[in-house]
Amino acid sequence: MKKFLVIDSSVLPDVFEKVLTAKELLRTNSVKGISEAVKKVDISRSTFYKYKDYVFGLSEGMVGNKAILSFLLKDERGTLSSILKHLSNNNVNILTINQDLPINKIANVSITIEISKMETDIDTLIENLKVLNGVVKSELLALE
Repeated sequence: MKKFLVIDSSVLPDVFEKVLTAKELLRTNSVKGISEAVKKVDISRSTFYKYKDYVFGLSEGMVGNKAILSFLLKDERGTLSSILKHLSNNNVNILTINQDLPINKIANVSITIEISKMETDIDTLIENLKVLNGVVKSELLALE
């Protein structure tokens, strides 16, 4: 049985990040083949083959189609609405919304979404949500 972990890449050897970069170069047809990709990121072919099936970006390894997002939001008109609009614009289906009462003008909100038809990857979605007006914090809690 496989066991998956989510680990901040800053604590891992840089070879894992290089494997991901090589895989992305291949996926986007930015290089002609594996030899060119590994040369570009400065790893050996054997290193690439050793890790390519075991190293994934967060959204690349996604097997399910649901995610739980957590937010800290300023208690301002339109903040939650802008998040919902952004999710809708990315073809995300909202399954549940749970919101606590604001304390010190900050509310904790969790949103469960269905992402099978999402038009971007989960990392980009979260980064785009972080910059919306009134969003203090945005993070992925779980992926199913």
